[in-house]
Amino acid sequence: MINFGVSAQTIVPLRKEPSDKSELSSQILYGECFEILRREENWSQIKTAYDNYVGWIDNKQINCIEKKNYLEYNAQNEIFCDDLVNFIVDEKKNKQTVVLGSILNLTAHLNHKFEGKCTNSKSAKNNIIKTSMRYLNSPYLWGGKSPFGIDCSGFTQMVYRMNGLKLKRDASQQAKQGKKIKLIKNSKAGDLAFFKNSKDVITHVGIILEKNQIIHAHGKVRIDKLTSEGIYNVIEKKISHNLATIKSHF
Repeated sequence: MINFGVSAQTIVPLRKEPSDKSELSSQILYGECFEILRREENWSQIKTAYDNYVGWIDNKQINCIEKKNYLEYNAQNEIFCDDLVNFIVDEKKNKQTVVLGSILNLTAHLNHKFEGKCTNSKSAKNNIIKTSMRYLNSPYLWGGKSPFGIDCSGFTQMVYRMNGLKLKRDASQQAKQGKKIKLIKNSKAGDLAFFKNSKDVITHVGIILEKNQIIHAHGKVRIDKLTSEGIYNVIEKKISHNLATIKSHF
């Protein structure tokens, strides 16, 4: 039995439990690979290749691949769709949408063609801000990873991923990565700022910009002020998130 798969659809929901009514814990974009851990009648529990995130997907949305293709994918530098939205075309000339950040490494294996703009994952701090701005005003969606719905840690993960830097999926996990920066004045554009709730649990993350600003997903991907206290919401004119720590990956 083949125990590896790839998303051949635009966006596949990854759910906490094997049910369409279950919480959306993340998404699998076109071209992302995964390992199948457990199969049930209608659902399979899978683990994503990129960040080892575990969840359930509908069996109808699984496209199986051989282990050798899975291993080849993991060994390659990722190639991304660099358009906000574009199309892949199958052998019958049928079109299917793909979004910013979709993976194109296995496009030929899936008998698809992509003729839009693509980019390789390269570690480049200067591009992080440019990439982050492409998600500006994207609506907030718990578990989302696309320009049409994204959460705070999905946003930071995708921006970093497209620039060759690997982050885990959740904000609490990302807060354990990188080098700690003690003071805001010592941080640089592209660093990550993390925020905590009243129980000191990390619940939010954003990307630091120049001039004491931060871009983050809160209602939508937006820009607010960053102070030593936390995020100052420029619309509500109050602190919306309390600063916990700052991490750098450069």
